[in-house]
Amino acid sequence: MRKLFKISNALLLLLTIMIVACDDLQDVKRPKPNSGVVEPTQLFILSEGLFNLNNSTLAQYNLKTQEVETDFFLKINKRGLGDTANDIAIYGSKIYVVVNVSSQIEILDLKTGVSLVQISMKNENDIAREPRYIDFHNGKAYVCSFDGTVAKIDTTSMLIEDYVQCGKNPDGICVANNKLYVSNSGGLSFPDYDNTVSVIDLSTFTEIKKITVARNPGKIHSDSEDDVYVITRGDYGATPYMLHKINSQTDELEESFADIQALNFTINNDTAYIYNYDFSTQTSWIKVFDCKTDKIIKDNFITDDADITTPYGIDVNPFNGDVYITDAKSFTVWGDVYCFNRDGKLRFKINEIGLNPNKVVFASP
Repeated sequence: MRKLFKISNALLLLLTIMIVACDDLQDVKRPKPNSGVVEPTQLFILSEGLFNLNNSTLAQYNLKTQEVETDFFLKINKRGLGDTANDIAIYGSKIYVVVNVSSQIEILDLKTGVSLVQISMKNENDIAREPRYIDFHNGKAYVCSFDGTVAKIDTTSMLIEDYVQCGKNPDGICVANNKLYVSNSGGLSFPDYDNTVSVIDLSTFTEIKKITVARNPGKIHSDSEDDVYVITRGDYGATPYMLHKINSQTDELEESFADIQALNFTINNDTAYIYNYDFSTQTSWIKVFDCKTDKIIKDNFITDDADITTPYGIDVNPFNGDVYITDAKSFTVWGDVYCFNRDGKLRFKINEIGLNPNKVVFASP
């Protein structure tokens, strides 16, 4: 059963379809806006490829010239990125790529794209930890892994300093109120999913609480007031997805939004962009949610005739508020990236950027 649920995002979604039809002390909370941000001139677009095929890619797109290099990492480093890259982030002068099945963190120089180090994510018995997502705080990178741990990495030395144990198969991580919040999915323990979010005190790097939400929590982000929002994915069938809100002052579940059956989301400037995908009808919606009022403010974000087949990732340019949505299409062909302005009008589209594109980050090297 472990092999069935050992995961790339694309593998989980394909299974569902089959079932139902150098200043590294700069502290930037992703994906919150940074008041000192410089206008990005480049996009880096991560594509996870397909599970066990060792075909993840990292593309580069120049916003000024519209030039694209679909396999930027390979071109610069003369080797592949690895198997099933799940997350990418920029912090200080470096790019961090989390490669799940290869069980490594690839750290690149932001200006050149040259690999500085590969951090192996294996335990003392040489068993892969399977890293999943990353966030940052005060010069440290925090990486959650499917083995039930969070690693603390110093962003200057690029060395792992410590591990902390949390719940089963962590599948999301964010910083709020000087604490880490980690989604414990239990996704490798099907059908015995976890239903908690671990709270980790950053000063002691210890777990201080588990907050019960609902089955199979995943994507998790915080807003400007350090409220934490998390999606739970149920059993990918009868139990629906749901958005929840955690109060980081009390570390209690504050509200569950039963009418917002979301699959993925991001937050920018206290506005959440949320999408879902119905596998039985192969249809999707993208809504806009106000984190100040906890209300949906737009039921249909896209206001023109742009046709996204299978939304797979969603990110916001913190400089101008443009919303980027990746389209995985059938999960077996190269997908596209759509850029919309904040009013939901299509600005441009990047065709066939990679296999299962899942993340866009913004750079001004």
